[in-house]
Amino acid sequence: MKTALTHYHARMQRVLEHIDQHLDDDLDLETLSRVAVWSKFHFHRQFSATFGLTVHRYIQLTRMKRASYQLAYRSEQSVTDVALDAGYDAPDAFARAFRQQVGQAPSVFRNGADWASWFAAFEPLNNARSKLMTRTFTLDDVTLREEPATPVAIMKHRGDPAMFGATLQRFIAWRKANGLHPRHHATFNVWRSEKSPADPADYDVDLCVGIDPHQQTVQREGERIERGAIPGGRCAVLRVVGHTDDLEPAALFLYRTWLPASGETLRDFPIYCRRLSFFPEVAEHEAVAELFLPLE
Repeated sequence: MKTALTHYHARMQRVLEHIDQHLDDDLDLETLSRVAVWSKFHFHRQFSATFGLTVHRYIQLTRMKRASYQLAYRSEQSVTDVALDAGYDAPDAFARAFRQQVGQAPSVFRNGADWASWFAAFEPLNNARSKLMTRTFTLDDVTLREEPATPVAIMKHRGDPAMFGATLQRFIAWRKANGLHPRHHATFNVWRSEKSPADPADYDVDLCVGIDPHQQTVQREGERIERGAIPGGRCAVLRVVGHTDDLEPAALFLYRTWLPASGETLRDFPIYCRRLSFFPEVAEHEAVAELFLPLE
């Protein structure tokens, strides 16, 4: 039974990976059932039973999530280009589908996203992926590195995780206005709370960009930007590839598995990550982040 279940999960995971890698292709039922090595009828029924979504709905949500990121964080892309990327021949058809899913027209979302509604709209997709696409790490995946101190400019997010997208949108706009491109200025997140605190108001994360220590950080109207530093020192480093919006499994592995086995002692600084490539500039399964656990 255990072998059969493992084989079943491997088939389904292969399908999700195929969708990730071919999101712009014609992902019809016949193609995906061949990937799963099942009949179309059996595959459709099993996919829905496993993930709580039809395969068509899963693909639609995945494409719409990418479109929402492009609208919110890539202002240089026109709504028409975003619609074409999402597989729609006409902007009007895309606008209707986007409004039905997110509750706002694409142009309205771009200029003033309702992030709480967005968070709820894509929760079924996140829940579907969490049923099967669990990351596994080994002790050998962790390396020890001596990291230099890095001066940073900080925009703080304090409050409901569902509203993190609004802070991120402002952070991207601020760094663009100040010429702090990710290619030349490293991007960090520092977590000062758990991912899902009992009270959402306690969620606490810093969005940071590396700066020259002598650089003047320009305040943008309505924004508070602080100067700080990622302190140097020894760190346990875990590289994560794909779907880097959820780094909690990697963080839990470092704390629960790697740290007790290592005999190391934590330094007095929170766990943090450096984002090396970003969705939607790259496909979601190609985004890369490094997670750092500061050590004595």
